[in-house]
Amino acid sequence: MEDNKEMRIGRGSAEGGLAIRAEGLVRQFGDNTAVDGVDLKVAPGEIYGLLGPNGAGKTTTIRIFATLLRPDSGSARVFGHDVVREADTVRGLVSLTGQFASVDEDLTGLENLVLIARLLGHSRKAARARASELLDAFGLTEAADRQVKKYSGGMRRRLDIAASIVVTPDLIFLDEPTAGLDPRSRNQVWDIVRTLAAGGTTVLLTTQYLDEADQLADRIAVIDHGKVIAEGTPGELKASVGSGSLHVRLRVPEQRPEAELVLSQALGISVQLESDPAALSARVSDPERVAHALAELSRSGVAVTDFALGQPSLDEVFLALTGHPAEDDDTITTGEDAA
Repeated sequence: MEDNKEMRIGRGSAEGGLAIRAEGLVRQFGDNTAVDGVDLKVAPGEIYGLLGPNGAGKTTTIRIFATLLRPDSGSARVFGHDVVREADTVRGLVSLTGQFASVDEDLTGLENLVLIARLLGHSRKAARARASELLDAFGLTEAADRQVKKYSGGMRRRLDIAASIVVTPDLIFLDEPTAGLDPRSRNQVWDIVRTLAAGGTTVLLTTQYLDEADQLADRIAVIDHGKVIAEGTPGELKASVGSGSLHVRLRVPEQRPEAELVLSQALGISVQLESDPAALSARVSDPERVAHALAELSRSGVAVTDFALGQPSLDEVFLALTGHPAEDDDTITTGEDAA
């Protein structure tokens, strides 16, 4: 596996050291501009996250890199190969796992993987061996002879990713890989993504889950309305919107309106209401004002169960950059991403 990693990185380096390069990428659907001047640089072997709400242009961007859509203008290259002029070469280097499982539900897990391996040129014996190897690696051996229609959502997603790496790609596109999965299944998929990257495969991941981007991505591009509005490591993005973030949780959720008023007056800034009905947060830079604000809460009779002062979350970063939360679906630009 290490030899394969060196081979992939070496090929990328020979073509300028990048797995993906996009310059001024534009794609329109009628009057909607789904991708609006996107510039990206992705290094070989890294996990790169495209973070944004539904309809931000993430899936359309992926489909251009995977040669499934032609850009209206701009250019995109994968390991130095143009996605339009050298589409066949690019397809030999990449694999795409979409938002919905692409395996045959009437076949068993084993039959699906053997079929794909045979289509990719493996002998019967080699195809079965590779299928068994992947089923074991993805924790699906016990379900190997079960029809996929009887798999759970998490099992289907793992099988779908396994199908994408029957022949290990240089670059894999994972489009919303954990959409709709329960927390345990999401963690299992995250482990798979980390294993792929550790083996040298470059991963381009689209997600609207901020914690997923924070957990997995080496670098992140924040996309909104088809534009890249920020790019960097998770730490760099957090640092870009302020030096700190105060998180407060109340003993009595019904006191949150009063707590919001007290904190906003004491800190002199707006306070965000979290999804937790007992929680609030605010971006702050002065620890002394935080101490004053917490004292004001106490004087007002608002009991706090816990508080923390630290880096902003990616959720706060996204809100600061776009003016709306990442899960906001009102930004849909095209049916391509809404599907």
